[in-house]
Amino acid sequence: MWASPGLGVGERALSLTPPIVEGKLAEILASKLRDISAILEGEARTALLSPISRITPIAEVDIRTSIRPTVAVVNLGALRANAATVRKVAGRSSLWSVIKADAYGHGAVNVARALAGHTDGLAVSLVEEGLELRAARVAGPIMVLGAFYGRHHDDVVVQGLTPVVANGDDLARFSEAGARRGIPVDLHLKIDTGMSRLGLQPNELPSCLDQIRRSSTLRLAGVATHLACADGPTVEQTQEQLRRFRENLAKIRGEGFSPLMVHAANSAATLRFAEARFDAVRPGLALYGVAPSSPQEGEAPPPELRPVLSLRSRVMALRDIPAGEGVSYGWTWRARRPSRIGTLPIGYADGYPRHVQGAEVLLRGRRAPVVGAVCMDMLMLDLTDVPGASIDDEVTLIGQDGDHEITVDELAAWAGTISYEILCGISKRVPRQYVDS
Repeated sequence: MWASPGLGVGERALSLTPPIVEGKLAEILASKLRDISAILEGEARTALLSPISRITPIAEVDIRTSIRPTVAVVNLGALRANAATVRKVAGRSSLWSVIKADAYGHGAVNVARALAGHTDGLAVSLVEEGLELRAARVAGPIMVLGAFYGRHHDDVVVQGLTPVVANGDDLARFSEAGARRGIPVDLHLKIDTGMSRLGLQPNELPSCLDQIRRSSTLRLAGVATHLACADGPTVEQTQEQLRRFRENLAKIRGEGFSPLMVHAANSAATLRFAEARFDAVRPGLALYGVAPSSPQEGEAPPPELRPVLSLRSRVMALRDIPAGEGVSYGWTWRARRPSRIGTLPIGYADGYPRHVQGAEVLLRGRRAPVVGAVCMDMLMLDLTDVPGASIDDEVTLIGQDGDHEITVDELAAWAGTISYEILCGISKRVPRQYVDS
């Protein structure tokens, strides 16, 4: 396992400002201090300037949370607890935590720092995601799963990212990059066993292995595949993919390539298919407290996972409307009785799905329906049956309020989508607040 030498989790947990804003604030502060120092002399000037060298581009308060009360709260303690749960299921397999897509909307840098010492490696989809982590001083192995490198093979090599390669052209480019930089390139080959998206097909494997063998810089460190149906209702498709994968592994080992890190299991396969765990597992969704599938007949229930993210806002306006009055664009909802309507400052631009049907929120320990079309920046609630509902009341859109809970899966069902899309869709304009409990 690795430990990040960068800022500790506790330090970053209070930092809620987006990087570009943080940098500007630090730059402005340092500039103002220098302006003042120009008119001071001696010890006074030294005392003023000495802290400047320690200024980091981090603001302790995100100004957005003092303007609009919409926030996503990320519990890093729950994240680590889920990592421990998945590790226990995985047994001897190493744990590579998938933090692509900004850690499924949870904030990749903060999640990476929180997992330092709790995971064997990190996995992203894009080169730029890996570079973002390195720029934030996140150490340890980082695997790039997406297998698209453009013209940035040198960046991957120099920054110590581990590329997953799916074609011979990229093998050649990584070989050249390693030679230019004088750095050996440890890479993983991706085998297409049925996803039909990326990966080497059986007829391409021999030539790619020959490329690696002839290169002075390439080293085959691992072999991977991706399972298309591990979260499905039947097991036959996954078993067939694993059979194909083992066939290709035998061919690779027969060519003298070993030892290798073999990996295939996403969250669903990690929890459901012991034979898919191989040397390493790549959980994503499970780390964030969402079960990737429901147990099928005869299967053991999945381990208990703790939701990591909650989405909250506050009532910004209240109005009483008569029966028959319409609400929101298109008047798709009309009041059947005199009703009290509350407005929240969150909409589809924040990632709350526009086309929810039958959606509810939690307020004062009760469920209240979302009514009318969700707007870009706001949505409306029917608070008629919530006694005492008031402006500034906290509203939970994902998470717990007392004995009640609205899960990511529940919101996804109302929106006719999947939990992955809900989490990844919470936009950058929603501040993330980090707690550790």
